[in-house]
Amino acid sequence: MRIGVISDTHGSISAWQKAYDQFLHQTDLIIHCGDLLNHGPRNPLPDQYKPDELCALFNALAKPIVFVRGNCDAEVDQMILEHPIEAPYAHIITARWRILVHHGHQNRLPAKTKNLYNLIISGHTHLPSLTKENGVISLNPGSPALPKNESKTPTIAVIDTETIGIWNIDTGEEVQRVD
Repeated sequence: MRIGVISDTHGSISAWQKAYDQFLHQTDLIIHCGDLLNHGPRNPLPDQYKPDELCALFNALAKPIVFVRGNCDAEVDQMILEHPIEAPYAHIITARWRILVHHGHQNRLPAKTKNLYNLIISGHTHLPSLTKENGVISLNPGSPALPKNESKTPTIAVIDTETIGIWNIDTGEEVQRVD
């Protein structure tokens, strides 16, 4: 199973379209770590900020997508989005992965988290990160719309059976990888 991971689209139709066309269309499942439609009061308007059109693309998607509520997501978003928004966590179990997904704005995870999951995914920071500690992989795909790393690299992640990679959606290059 191939899983695409995206976070913090903040209403940018161009960021979603670029990520989908280059990477996410090739996946069996998409995980969105939150901050779907609203740009948030501390963020600038992202390129092609069209939350209504982005929502229409989400609703038309012909593959499964899991959304987790972010700190910029509101109840009104669920009124127009035809997929459920999970909050504060989503749990996904595959043959290889026991995944816990959360947005990441509440830093404290439940005590048993690292005992029960081998992949913990979050967003919120807009900073791509991929680490492995004591058999548990932590992944933040960054943001394709409002990246906050020094180079302002727009990123997403792809999970395969034995590898996880973070990808630059502008260049198509892999930024980081864990086997």
